[in-house]
Amino acid sequence: MNRQALKEQIFSKGSYLCVGLDTDIRKLPASVRGEKDPVFAFNRRIIDATADYCVAYKPNLAFYESLGAAGWESLARTVEYIPKNIFTIADAKRGDIGNTSAMYARTFFEQYAFDSVTVAPYMGSDSVQPFLGYEGKWVILLALTSNDGSRDFQQLSVSPEGHPLYRVVMERAMQWATPEQLMFVVGATQAEYLAEIRSFAPEHFLLVPGYGAQGGDLQAVSRAGLTKDGGLLVNSSRAIIYASDGSDFDKEAGKKAKEIAAEMQRYLELYGQ
Repeated sequence: MNRQALKEQIFSKGSYLCVGLDTDIRKLPASVRGEKDPVFAFNRRIIDATADYCVAYKPNLAFYESLGAAGWESLARTVEYIPKNIFTIADAKRGDIGNTSAMYARTFFEQYAFDSVTVAPYMGSDSVQPFLGYEGKWVILLALTSNDGSRDFQQLSVSPEGHPLYRVVMERAMQWATPEQLMFVVGATQAEYLAEIRSFAPEHFLLVPGYGAQGGDLQAVSRAGLTKDGGLLVNSSRAIIYASDGSDFDKEAGKKAKEIAAEMQRYLELYGQ
């Protein structure tokens, strides 16, 4: 999916919601546990209930890999089921020497046909470039994450100007690809840094995890991060998919997604210009 199509989705739906499919088999409601593929059965009902209110889905690969071959099959069925006009993110956090990254890129862009993949930048440009060789596909580079440990490295001052490492990473990565193909991860719990990030990365889309169960402030993120093209994909996982553990889990997930999307529409009108 190219940038224009993503922008059109955001403004036609009045939403920049990304639903995280962090599907933990240990948390599945009893109503799907007896299914032949309970993970896919759960995801299918979540997708059916939320597709009208979100513009992206983000399966977290760890939840599928932990199940071995069956998990990869559930993932394949899930990605195939997602409507083709909704952006898909392989939350894989890959990044290795060039030849290995090329295989990761083949996995997620050819075998599973994701629109994008999250990539760790620590090994530098040659670990990222293989992912950038696919037309219409995106790299979402880890920059400033929402976990407490982000302070250990990402926020260290490392340049003569006193810039933190995450800014150095972002500015270097912006030399590798345009805003048509490169996004950055900036956690919702780091909202106070968004205005500064927009000062040097005004055009790049940002994937913003950490809203919902992790306590990110949607209004603060939206005020600082929205652009005329939308510019944000704000992810919520547990707060939506586990809104209920009963047989009505999909209906409750849909209600929660609709509630978030309605709030986002207000912020698009206020700040998305």
